[in-house]
Amino acid sequence: MEGINVWAVLAAAVANFVVGGLWYSPALFYKPWMAANGFTEEDLKKGSPATIFGFAFVFCLVMAANLAAFLADPKTTVAWAVTAGVLAGFGWAALGLGVVALFERRPWSYILINGGYLTVSFALMGLILGVWR
Repeated sequence: MEGINVWAVLAAAVANFVVGGLWYSPALFYKPWMAANGFTEEDLKKGSPATIFGFAFVFCLVMAANLAAFLADPKTTVAWAVTAGVLAGFGWAALGLGVVALFERRPWSYILINGGYLTVSFALMGLILGVWR
């Protein structure tokens, strides 16, 4: 845990969670995301919101802590932290999701919307973790 600011990890997780809320909202990609998944409004009423949002936040927290561990070196700069966030978000998360989506025969819009969210949210987490050391 040396070199990791727990408050920065928490802030990065909250930022990731908030970006997701905005990204998938009607203001941004709600309708194309629904179409890419073949969802209806009725589909979104299924499941427990508390479980879905609770686990989503826990996953955001784990992702932020994982990125913080990669950035724990005292020589880490803000520029490197953002770069690492983009590399992790695009190079690992988005492209990993893309591979799975290709085999699931998902449309490109699915890959671009979800991969875009992962890239942006990891970049923001990197920024927060790089600034708040």
